[in-house]
Amino acid sequence: MKNKKVILAKRPEREATPDCFAIEEALLAPLEEGQIRVAVEYVSVDAGTRTMLRGEGFHQQVGLNSTILAAGVGRVIESKAESWEVGQAVHGGLGVQTLATVTPRHVTKVEDDVPLQAYLGLLGGSTGVTAWIGMRRVAKPAPGDVFVVSAAAGAVGSIVGQIARNDGARVIGIAGGSKKKHYLTDDLKFDAAIDYKSENVTERLRELAPDGVNVFFDNVGGTVLDAVLDHLATRARVVICGAISQYDDMDRVVGPSLYLRLAERQSVMEGFAYFHFPEDIPTAMDELKGWMKDGSVVLAEDILDGIDRYPEALQFMFNGGNLGKLMVKVS
Repeated sequence: MKNKKVILAKRPEREATPDCFAIEEALLAPLEEGQIRVAVEYVSVDAGTRTMLRGEGFHQQVGLNSTILAAGVGRVIESKAESWEVGQAVHGGLGVQTLATVTPRHVTKVEDDVPLQAYLGLLGGSTGVTAWIGMRRVAKPAPGDVFVVSAAAGAVGSIVGQIARNDGARVIGIAGGSKKKHYLTDDLKFDAAIDYKSENVTERLRELAPDGVNVFFDNVGGTVLDAVLDHLATRARVVICGAISQYDDMDRVVGPSLYLRLAERQSVMEGFAYFHFPEDIPTAMDELKGWMKDGSVVLAEDILDGIDRYPEALQFMFNGGNLGKLMVKVS
């Protein structure tokens, strides 16, 4: 039995271009006691993966010539682990490969009552669960709040904006390109959207939120973060979820030059990751699944076919090409 996997061939100096990766095929050894083998069906493409390619950092790191780390979903095709049956659907750190040989502690059994890829999207830790925890435990928007979210057409941003909308906030999304802008207002029913590629974010915020921003959920960092900091209302809340604009050069992160607006406007900034709140993950999953089934929160999917396309998919994300959740279909 052969496994095909994507490995890190060299560390990116700036952008993680496809030449930083290689495709390898190798015969698999027989299973050992306590192991299971999973046929991977989908792997998640996440902005945070870029920070894992550096060799050092906050997240787990990918070694040179090692399989790219990624969440995946699939089904058990062989088992030498008690209570793990062939055909069981699983989710976990399967890596960018066609066949994952793991122990049960690396994966979680999942139900078949929703499409399997939903456990990487609306029900995924780095997407829906992150959005839920960021909103319920950190942002906590109130009815009538002016709520701004960056990378608003991405996986986390689009879910966050819908939760804020359903909570009664006035939602303004920041995204790149007219397609994404129209998606936010026409499909997701945001109150307004700003195309940072063709519009001046600072000027548009003055027009759309003349009394200031009450809550800002940031996935981008850099100049977008500064633009919103400059337009905060008094006692505003700024939530730091990610900073995709900075991931290509983590040694020279451009921090907020206007952070003193927090003091001037008696405002707060708080960062988080979903694994800081492990006790809330089951509740998040339950509510997200309910929203998925009743249609009150939706998530677009961009899916590229074939494990060989993972390097292209990661570059596609950093070039702002995807709408909603980006995945690679493996099999």
